[in-house]
Amino acid sequence: MNTLDQVLETALQLPYEQQEMLISILQNRHYESRRAEIAADAQETLAAFHEGKFQSQSAEAVIGVLRQSLQEPDA
Repeated sequence: MNTLDQVLETALQLPYEQQEMLISILQNRHYESRRAEIAADAQETLAAFHEGKFQSQSAEAVIGVLRQSLQEPDA
């Protein structure tokens, strides 16, 4: 397996335009990977909600809990 240093060294040997393309490709794949991770988390949360593991709350109640947690000193 290649180390990060080896990959970087190889990437720096590419022409400038190809380096820019590589950066763009890596960013896009990173974003897509993160989107897929967020979507999977959302699906799991929805499934848990439908199974009754969570109860619905008003936005005001959730905001109140968040505000309270911000006012509490770090544990």
